[in-house]
Amino acid sequence: MSTFNITRVAVLGAGVMGAQIAAHLANAGISVLLYDLAAQTGDPNGVSVNAIKRLQKAEPAPLASKEVLTSIEPANYDQHLDRLKECEVVIEAIAERMDWKQDLYKKIAPALGAESIFVSNTSGLSIQALAESLPEALRSRFCGVHFFNPPRYMKLVELIATSYTSSEVLDKLETWLTTTLGKGVIRALDTPNFIANRIGVFSMLAAMHHTQRLGLGFDEVDAITGPLIGRPKSATYRTADVVGLDTLAHVIRTLQENATEDPWHAYFKAPAWLQVLIEQGALGQKTRAGVYRKQGKDIQVLDPETASYRARAGQAADELVQILKQKDPAARLLGLRQSSHPQAQFLWAVLRDTFHYSAVHLGDIAQNARDVDLAMRWGFGWSQGPFEQWQQAGWQTVAKAIQEDIQAGLTMSDAKLPDWVLESGREGVHQSDGSFSARTKQIEARSALPVYQRQLFGERLYGEARSDQVLEQETIWQNEGVRLWRLPTVDAGIAILSIQSKMHTIGNEVLTGILEAVAIAEQSYEGLVIWHEAPFAVGANLQQVADAVEAQAFDVLEAEVAKFQQTALALRYARVPTVAAVQGLALGGGCEFAMHAHSRVLALESYMGLVEVGVGLIPAGGGSKAFAVRAAELARTTETPAEVFPYLVKPFRQIAMAQVAKSALEAQQVGFAQKHDKVVFHADELLWTALKQARALADMGHQPPAVPSRIPVAGRNGIANFDLQLTNMLEGGMISEHDYRVAHAAAVALCGGDIDSGTEVDEQWLLAVERREFVQLLRTPETLARIRHMLTTGKPLRN
Repeated sequence: MSTFNITRVAVLGAGVMGAQIAAHLANAGISVLLYDLAAQTGDPNGVSVNAIKRLQKAEPAPLASKEVLTSIEPANYDQHLDRLKECEVVIEAIAERMDWKQDLYKKIAPALGAESIFVSNTSGLSIQALAESLPEALRSRFCGVHFFNPPRYMKLVELIATSYTSSEVLDKLETWLTTTLGKGVIRALDTPNFIANRIGVFSMLAAMHHTQRLGLGFDEVDAITGPLIGRPKSATYRTADVVGLDTLAHVIRTLQENATEDPWHAYFKAPAWLQVLIEQGALGQKTRAGVYRKQGKDIQVLDPETASYRARAGQAADELVQILKQKDPAARLLGLRQSSHPQAQFLWAVLRDTFHYSAVHLGDIAQNARDVDLAMRWGFGWSQGPFEQWQQAGWQTVAKAIQEDIQAGLTMSDAKLPDWVLESGREGVHQSDGSFSARTKQIEARSALPVYQRQLFGERLYGEARSDQVLEQETIWQNEGVRLWRLPTVDAGIAILSIQSKMHTIGNEVLTGILEAVAIAEQSYEGLVIWHEAPFAVGANLQQVADAVEAQAFDVLEAEVAKFQQTALALRYARVPTVAAVQGLALGGGCEFAMHAHSRVLALESYMGLVEVGVGLIPAGGGSKAFAVRAAELARTTETPAEVFPYLVKPFRQIAMAQVAKSALEAQQVGFAQKHDKVVFHADELLWTALKQARALADMGHQPPAVPSRIPVAGRNGIANFDLQLTNMLEGGMISEHDYRVAHAAAVALCGGDIDSGTEVDEQWLLAVERREFVQLLRTPETLARIRHMLTTGKPLRN
């Protein structure tokens, strides 16, 4: 095969899943042909056209930017089969019916390019059986690629080979899925429902069984099977609603029909209440009614005994909470097993039966235990997979407890634990050099594909060697706020700065640390990367600010704001390249620091914004100044270089409304990042990419930007224009008096103060204006109240 350079992909099937796969491909800059049946009336592409339109309204947003929508082109099988040869990859994502898929394959196979890779997004049908319906010449280029819904956000992709699939095709697909689409790829075996759905759906069926056995409410089960045990907030029954009750029933039916020899087969059936809901068209979130429904402002939950809805009231019992609060994992599981409380009995039973099921089927469904645990983390959002949770709680202790429950007839199946589970001296399935395979009875190392060398601190399981144990690190300097370090075996010449405060808030110790780090980098290194785990930074340390306000230490506060600005300028004008590696939230001062770095490398899921108005303040770490300078730069390219006001309207709206970019692509569009900044789809590649970027800038002879000295500002006319809008909103009751005061301060900072429009100022003037407005707001009781409310509740206060 030629170089695997993917520029165009066809997606066959414009249903929810197909359309969302197309959306994520477009997010990655790939041109997509979205196929479906030709409409019988009107536009032949009508089915695909309507699917593309729905993408704009879907939540959570499948599009990282509305602009990428232009990369998706509608098509139909009757008119456009000849265009399939343009596509390097063709993804089939039609309904889960073997006969429909096989009929489609006969139609499209002759139209595929000679080197096109063809994959099916089936969630559980036999990939081998699908391959048998293809021409022999195509079979080596065919496999399963199972995306999880929604594709933009769910990390897991299961890659399923057939006996014909080329190893080269698998390696190239895994690399592409990992780097280009940001996925965690698991090579699953061709068994019913593969890995994640096999274990995850069993866990849900076990929960449904024990819910009925113990007489618990659906809302009560959701209260105890979510974050309390390291699972998503949607827990069990809410997850069913999100997935779609019809989809869940289909996955259960696939198990029922294809896993007939499974010792737990008797449980592979949809409960009666689930069937009734499906018959009524109550399919969950997509129909606004399922296990839960919303009545006005109230959330109601189904009572299966009465087949009617009631108010949601379930909560975790104090006794259960106390058990789960124990730090020792072994003590937690033992406490659950020994407790007589129904909620504790429920959790022990579900965990025990999931451990039991996973152990019995490890050799059947997965190459090794690592694949199972990562699949459950990435596909179902579990904080730990079943094997690592078992291992952390003490392998032999838990194995003995499961064995005793099997012998006592308490488990859902009397299937024996495999011999390998009970081997003398076994402490688990994960160790420093790999994970246990029940198929080979050996420890298997992680994949050696080159793509994984980019994940310098990739996700690790309990019991595996941590990345920081494998990769040599050297601390250069640190204080309470930051650590400056480097990776000698990766690039000894680039220093890495990591903020160490909670949520990476920016207080005095962090400012001191960044200033020192920049100075050290300028003296002894060739570049500086700011990187740490998400979030990037959520802004200033509000506790320090509130304490200083209450102490009336406004001189101290003004000095701190000046230091904040000095730090931003240090990043901007450093003599070595500074690169901000942004992931997750970059708000307030965190956004300002990222904006001032020479370059940014952004994870796709980066959420940047100047949100200071939420606590009654304005950007004063150089954020207001940065937009004023940019407005002047944009105006300079026109015939009226002094008319900067039009270029301030959008930044003013962003600041006044505390708008947050909902992806890295949006951050580039609104000006928190630049168009040339690199967007990384796999967050674990962020540090590697940032180090490469810093190295490239250094090797090209980095020169810091010139300090702008002649910046025309909008002045009092610009302020007056903004004030007119604000007055109308105030009189219309849309904003409060203090909202007006804060937004006015933002206008003053953006417009350069109360001076003649078109006056040229320098950067220090703009910084002084935003600093003065910021401190004046701190003197108001309303702003202090907003800060205190945010610290207490985590939510903004309207006052």
